[in-house]
Amino acid sequence: MASPTHSTVINNDHLSSSYAHDFYVPYSRLLNPVCLSALTLLGPLCYFIYQDYASFLNLGPGGTPSTFLGYLRITFLRLFALRNPHIPAPIPAVLRPQSGYMTPQRAAKLPKRAGVRPKVTGIAPHRQITQKGTLANFAELSQSVRALAAAHATRLALGTSCFEKHGTGLFSLNPVNRTCNGEICHAHPSDGSLHLTLHPADARVVLEKCWGERHPLARGGWCTRFVPSGFVMVYAPRDAEELKVVMEIIRAAVWWVSGWALEDEKNDVVAGSEEIVSWHDALEKSLDSVGACDICAS
Repeated sequence: MASPTHSTVINNDHLSSSYAHDFYVPYSRLLNPVCLSALTLLGPLCYFIYQDYASFLNLGPGGTPSTFLGYLRITFLRLFALRNPHIPAPIPAVLRPQSGYMTPQRAAKLPKRAGVRPKVTGIAPHRQITQKGTLANFAELSQSVRALAAAHATRLALGTSCFEKHGTGLFSLNPVNRTCNGEICHAHPSDGSLHLTLHPADARVVLEKCWGERHPLARGGWCTRFVPSGFVMVYAPRDAEELKVVMEIIRAAVWWVSGWALEDEKNDVVAGSEEIVSWHDALEKSLDSVGACDICAS
């Protein structure tokens, strides 16, 4: 005959087992579809992240480290990217001068780029992935920029790009408009494109003639901690004639960052400190424009 204590233990064990079974069955029925749905979605999500990360790495080195943390940073910055980088930014009313290096005469001489725009992707790196320049095109571009720096050695210099953290950039030794250590432009060996900083009126000419587009973060406000509001990508030159156009755009960047034009180093000073203050006060406001259509072929 079993003792009462032993019988109580058996009964308690039976009750515990019965309670656990009654609790588990309905919740298992509830959780199984949820888990299955989560697993069904998790697979494609992981594959998308893998593919997106691989695309980020395939753009090559840039201003952001080629690591997963660098990828996460760029993924966050996508939330603030321009919706349409082909739409020019407005010219702030307080900006002096209101006109840029591209006078009506110079702008009229600048031809429209032939063909459709190339496909561009990324933020940092920000790269042209179609219609890339050849190695010979890039060598000619690099040589032209080096010759420009050598011809104006008292005002211009070459050095490691401040924006890209590698590669060669063209710098102003006495900049009047704030960029990264006075950087005027840098070119990308991987695709032959360039980044440079322009007066908004000159950027408008470049965009309207389909020679480039705004950087995704060139919208002013707090994004100026990454790139200036006039930061533009110029597409890779594909031949000698396009190289002449690109060099003219680089001269516009020299004028804006340095405050002088290459044609007249002594007299063509265009901006004083009061203009710089007005420029940056104006560009603290958002320069993002939306709702317009691209005027170039796509």
